[in-house]
Amino acid sequence: MTTHRERLQACLKGEMPDRTPIALWRHFPVDDQAPEKLAAATLQFQKTCDFDLVKVTPASSFCLKDWGVEDEWVGDTEGTRRYTKHVIESPRDWEKLPMLDPTAPHLAAQLACLRLIRSRLDPETPMIQTVFSPLAQAKNLAGNDRLLADLRLHPQAVMKGLEIIAASTAKFVEAALETGIDGIFYAVQHAQASLLTQEEYDTFGVPLDLQVLEPANSLWLNLLHLHGKDVYFDLVIQYKCQIVNWHDRETYPSLREARKNFTGVTCGGIRQDTMVYADSATVEKEAHNAMKQTKGQSFILGTGCVVPVIAPHGNIMAARQSVETTAGKTAKGEE
Repeated sequence: MTTHRERLQACLKGEMPDRTPIALWRHFPVDDQAPEKLAAATLQFQKTCDFDLVKVTPASSFCLKDWGVEDEWVGDTEGTRRYTKHVIESPRDWEKLPMLDPTAPHLAAQLACLRLIRSRLDPETPMIQTVFSPLAQAKNLAGNDRLLADLRLHPQAVMKGLEIIAASTAKFVEAALETGIDGIFYAVQHAQASLLTQEEYDTFGVPLDLQVLEPANSLWLNLLHLHGKDVYFDLVIQYKCQIVNWHDRETYPSLREARKNFTGVTCGGIRQDTMVYADSATVEKEAHNAMKQTKGQSFILGTGCVVPVIAPHGNIMAARQSVETTAGKTAKGEE
């Protein structure tokens, strides 16, 4: 039998695997506040669904709590937590951020979670850790409105803060390499025309993203997630991640259009809303359409972002089954 690792490696080489790889991921609210519980929930989800890779999804605050933010679980359908305390309250605060070491309590807890998962996961199942871009972290340190205002009114102060965040995050990535991860899931949230101009992102995003990604360049399974609409998709060329994931059903480019300019692996094809509100037949139809767009080559079936925690189990399993029902056609390169 083809292993998950072998299937993904064939996909990355542009070869036609025995079937289309699939990877869905979700948050585990409440459980994500303790490394042992997050590890257990992640492993149980994988045991149930048998995806081709495991994307470890901690709360976004895991990398921020050592700076003093606070958040709470209030039932968001995506499984995310609401921030109740920011630590950036004036432009001067950006310059006061201390450097974080991976031994800081909450960062160390996430590293412990990775070690637990890796020790209990099939060694032939790849695992990737979520890493948020410096701008994405800055948003939650300050609130998005303050971040954007300070970025334009006090750019030097914000840049100093972003440099501290980037250096701290690069150290965390270096430490994560030792846990046995196969790649990182690099979450970029501000490469959207509605938030920043191309010039602004080139200044405040790109150099710091590249700094964070540098320690992961030796890994074989890095996935770039471009969050939101009207994204600057050309970042995939600069960042050299093997896989790109975005809301392909909701914004340019489509899966088919992306193949014209990106030679790597695309991941997506199913709307979040489809996973939540549609029936299993519609989930399968959307999955099959995605595989038809890509001809099953250099493609991983997934959603444009996390699977909401309210998604029916039957829909998740329908997505999983869809790659099995098209396995023969995919192997032959048929549409």
